[in-house]
Amino acid sequence: MYFPRIEDLRTDSDKTQIQIAEYLHLNREVYRRYEKGERELPVWALIKLADLYRTSTDYILGRTDQR
Repeated sequence: MYFPRIEDLRTDSDKTQIQIAEYLHLNREVYRRYEKGERELPVWALIKLADLYRTSTDYILGRTDQR
């Protein structure tokens, strides 16, 4: 499933894919596939990204427009 907000949140916070991959303890290529929707985003990664960007998981999933 593709969630464009994870890329938007990353670029808005001036972070690189490498920085986010390291935060998640992943290889950059694995994280890139999450951003592009080529791989399913695991729940644990979704939660960590929501914590990092101080937003809700619903916002990342596109279920709400409220950050």
